[in-house]
Amino acid sequence: MSAVPSLGPEQRAAAWAALAAEEYEVLVVGGGVTGAGVALDAATRGLKTALVEARDFASGTSSRSSKLFHGGLRYLEQFDFGLVREALHERDLAVNRISPHLVKPLQFLYPLTHRVWERPYVTAGLALYDGLARFGALSEPMPAQKHLTRTGARKLFPALRPDALVGAVRYYDAQADDARHTLTVALTAARYGATVLNSAEVVSFTRVGGRVVGARVRDVETGQEVDVRSEVVVNATGVWTDDLQTLVGGRGRFHVRASKGVHIVVPRDRINGETGLILKTEKSVLFVIPWGSHWIVGTTDTDWDLDKAHPAASKADIDYILEHVNQVLTTPLSHEDISGVYAGLRPLLSGESEDTSQLSREHAVARPSPGVISVAGGKYTTYRPMAADAVDAVAEDVTRTVPASVTEDIPLLGAEGYHAMVNSLDRLAEQWGIGRYRAEHLLNRFGSMTPDVLALAAEDRDLLQPVPGAEEYLMVEMVWGAAHEGALHLDDLLARRTRISIETPHRGTESAEPVARAVAGVLGWDEERIGNEVASYAARVEAERRSQTEADDQAADAVRVAAPDTRAVAVGRALV
Repeated sequence: MSAVPSLGPEQRAAAWAALAAEEYEVLVVGGGVTGAGVALDAATRGLKTALVEARDFASGTSSRSSKLFHGGLRYLEQFDFGLVREALHERDLAVNRISPHLVKPLQFLYPLTHRVWERPYVTAGLALYDGLARFGALSEPMPAQKHLTRTGARKLFPALRPDALVGAVRYYDAQADDARHTLTVALTAARYGATVLNSAEVVSFTRVGGRVVGARVRDVETGQEVDVRSEVVVNATGVWTDDLQTLVGGRGRFHVRASKGVHIVVPRDRINGETGLILKTEKSVLFVIPWGSHWIVGTTDTDWDLDKAHPAASKADIDYILEHVNQVLTTPLSHEDISGVYAGLRPLLSGESEDTSQLSREHAVARPSPGVISVAGGKYTTYRPMAADAVDAVAEDVTRTVPASVTEDIPLLGAEGYHAMVNSLDRLAEQWGIGRYRAEHLLNRFGSMTPDVLALAAEDRDLLQPVPGAEEYLMVEMVWGAAHEGALHLDDLLARRTRISIETPHRGTESAEPVARAVAGVLGWDEERIGNEVASYAARVEAERRSQTEADDQAADAVRVAAPDTRAVAVGRALV
């Protein structure tokens, strides 16, 4: 079993052969964080597991979140103490044990705007938040809340207008690059024996005597189809849950509604601050989150019933974010300050309320059809217990005894040895001549696999050069993404293996051709394919830019979906 699994072209061909030849106990459909988590949980319980994703790992919701690993402070106001406690446990588990290279503590300010009642109210809430985190804590908990005067708060966040607060409370949560984290969960599942494939679309299900016993899976890249045999199929497709259930046939046990959340990304120098901010709005909360050399500001919370693969941010969404954040900033942000914009869909379990902000963030597991388990809802932070609950349900349907979940004790790839490597950061930087800050950047993306990534440059030192137009990244990261992380298209590399698509004013167009040429040898691209990938990516960026100038969802969606799609996926789009 390789310590560093590869999802390169050779392994992809082998995985397709395995799908056709072998019989699985669990077939997981959906390569977001929940599906990847189910695959990891099942594989580490000894179940023969396959994971298929129609597009790319984390291409939907799991690359378009607020990038937070948090308890969900606002859920305390909804008295959802169980969800908050579970999420805080998962946050601290990730920071301390499972993925310390990917999930990092982050301090926030909660500005206070009322002099009498608000401080004790917020104090009580944060005391409960900290207390829930400490209940059964695995190790040293994060620092407790700290009360600040207005002057003290503005020392930490000078960009706050003096009249926007009377004081503040500082507290801690955590953040992660959601796409990188999801990919690492999938890679870890592969490390423990799961067959893992992207661009692999389920087009139909196989039944025997009314029970689903497998699925027909199409290679989105070639059109080849194979029949996959499996004792149980797990539907972990998020906002596509109902679509896949329609493909299975019959009615599901629950329904999922999509709520659109839009974020903007601005350069770090546009806001003078050292912490994150959490601001209450009339509809939800607004986060201002440090993100490397940028800030992420969001989010919105509106119902969405248009294209699920490429949700579009409208001018109204962006104006809403700017309006609310500018109420507290000394120097307002404008549209010209924005480097990137992204929109994601939260898969919310439908309830009686028509307001998406009130729909349940709890998760649910059900058997909508014999041989099918569906898991949906929940929060990104609670992906691991969601996965464990789904596999518990699988265990009741497979023919042999299945042990309990062990993922609480399974570090993700790159976690083992990470702290030792941090202590040798200077040596690593000197060995490769890349500068300490670049070595730290790599460690926080690849953890203890960083030497394996850099080894690709042993015979081609040019790979240690920065990516043109995106100097925070090195070219070796692009080649690694194509050779070992399953990237099949330029979009995979610029939008998910890295975040160049939202971190640069050109949104990746200046980087596209150099990156395409760097990975062409790995992926077998000729000049025509290089040109097509670059043109397709440019069209995507142009469509996104234009959609963000449209007044409403319908107009923005029409512009965005007109761009060519690198993956011709039928299921979901055809069923909407």
